[in-house]
Amino acid sequence: MNGTLVPQTAPVSTFRNSIMSDCTGVITQLFIYPVKSCAGIEVSASRLTDTGLEMDREWMIVDQDGMFLTQRQIPHLVWITPSLTQNALVLNAPDQPEISIPLTYRGKSLKVTVWRDTLEADDMGDAVAEWLDRYLAVPGKQFRLVRFSATSRRISAKEWTGDLEAPNMFSDGFAANVVTQQALDDLNDRLVTAGHEPVSMLRFRPNIVIEGLDAHTEDDLSVMRVHTASGLIELAMAKPCPRCPIPDIDPFTAHSTPNVSQTLQTYRALPRMNGALCFGMNAVVKAGAGKSLHTGQPFEADFAI
Repeated sequence: MNGTLVPQTAPVSTFRNSIMSDCTGVITQLFIYPVKSCAGIEVSASRLTDTGLEMDREWMIVDQDGMFLTQRQIPHLVWITPSLTQNALVLNAPDQPEISIPLTYRGKSLKVTVWRDTLEADDMGDAVAEWLDRYLAVPGKQFRLVRFSATSRRISAKEWTGDLEAPNMFSDGFAANVVTQQALDDLNDRLVTAGHEPVSMLRFRPNIVIEGLDAHTEDDLSVMRVHTASGLIELAMAKPCPRCPIPDIDPFTAHSTPNVSQTLQTYRALPRMNGALCFGMNAVVKAGAGKSLHTGQPFEADFAI
């Protein structure tokens, strides 16, 4: 269910201890991506776990060698649309029958690789593997759907998290991605000025979209706090998010054009990231696993010193 947008800035009186914080704002959108690199689901609320929003990047598609696959290699992965029922992960894709995988299902153990990490995952069975083979239809490749194993543990790079041991599942390395709406607005202004079409936030696959801050203020934050009825949520901002060619892929057509990357090159090549084109901030869960985030929720944040 889509979240309801709220005013850009919430009254300061809505924040506990906001006088101690450097800035405040509001969560306006939440997204989860149950299957890595497939379509996302916009939600109005999500339970936070120590690995990020619940069921985010909990499943992944691998080839016959157990190597993870993304839109970088197969752009039409974006047309696989997951949905979640109370009992199942459901996949849809163009010209394919819907397929449902019970949430209780845990198949045989399979060794898989995602970036620098090799770990055990649970295979989701032959039926969905055949479904993927038919739809993806890449010569020389066979596909399996795997789920992050309850016995596996994958830790974000300590060079960015310091003393905090921060787990994640099949993300690109961190529990959550945070983007200001103003960052997208600024990009779209630049795209339109250059004669290109504006793009949606779907290009950047964030988990948490915030308003109330200037464009790219998220780059300079150290921690983001949300006060809930059941306690405090704290997200530690770990590192700016370098962008690969995926933002150049239109999620509606699966066609790629260089407009986004070329525009980001003019102003988002960050020296502290060795010139990488960055958009949004990777975050890890410092406190609050088990509590819920929802759209319309105010937050407070501190700047990095």
